[in-house]
Amino acid sequence: MTQTFSIGELGRRTDTKVETIRYYERSGLLPAPPRSSGNYRVYSQDHLTHLSFIRRARELGFSIEQIRILLDLAKNTNQSCACVDSITRDHLEDIEHKIRDLQSLHHELSQLLAQCQKGKIDDCRILETLGPKLPLNHSS
Repeated sequence: MTQTFSIGELGRRTDTKVETIRYYERSGLLPAPPRSSGNYRVYSQDHLTHLSFIRRARELGFSIEQIRILLDLAKNTNQSCACVDSITRDHLEDIEHKIRDLQSLHHELSQLLAQCQKGKIDDCRILETLGPKLPLNHSS
């Protein structure tokens, strides 16, 4: 007998929120499961495997559209994996760009903190760097 799961059990086994599972179904990433006589979703081992693939790809930062393409490619086991390599290479380049941006941001914020003289707000170099002084808030 084939093992089946409720949406809650599928969520627990894959560490996925029920609403996220429903979203993946609506977006076509996860095949819609059959329904029980009581109209409950009945998930199979295939759904568990499919959702685990999606979750791992999301953990690695792949976009929903990239995952959609990867899932389609995974169905054609005899074709070249060049397209998978290309998607992964593009994703890696995006990550490397984000890392450079974050390193630059880290450097800039570190320099701002180093200039802090621990004085009053009126003399704060960090706020000064962010832009012109904000108008005073006068309550009536």
